[in-house]
Amino acid sequence: MHSTTKYLGGHSDAVGGAVVVGAADTDSFDRLAFLQNAVGAVPGPMDCFLVLRGVKTLALRMQAHCRGAQAIAEMLAGHPKVERVHYPGLAAHPGHDVAARQMSGFGGMVSFEALTEELALDVCRRTKLFALAESLGGVESLIEHPARMTHLSVAGSELAVSPRLVRLSVGIEHPDDLIDDLRTALDAAGDA
Repeated sequence: MHSTTKYLGGHSDAVGGAVVVGAADTDSFDRLAFLQNAVGAVPGPMDCFLVLRGVKTLALRMQAHCRGAQAIAEMLAGHPKVERVHYPGLAAHPGHDVAARQMSGFGGMVSFEALTEELALDVCRRTKLFALAESLGGVESLIEHPARMTHLSVAGSELAVSPRLVRLSVGIEHPDDLIDDLRTALDAAGDA
């Protein structure tokens, strides 16, 4: 299963998904074909066009996403207001060795834990280039506070995330500009 809404489309302007089965898996194919016929689970022509357009630049966009995310993760790893960075491109990440064997780039998603929840929220408020939004995989960079946004419904459960966590979807803007934006927000976070 793939979300065509995210990196495949890549421009935050299409909604869809794809289920792919192997040619030998006729049982799954027949069940999916039945559902498709019965409930009309097909994308509209414009969404198909937008995803096909996005696929044409996917390789170039992924290079930019990965390059920017790596640079941002490295900057965050050395910032005094950041306790932990979650990014498999960092050698200190527990999954780095596996990721390095399996991936040619480490992706465009970076998360980090600020020293306090208040700092995390303040950073989210202070960025100028990162838009506060709950999505990922588009050309624009996004920032969010998962505990109060995407994961609010699981607060207090074993699925809850740290209130100090900030999630970034790194777009294709120049890494220097994104780093300056984050560093400025982090440096000012917590100041009255």
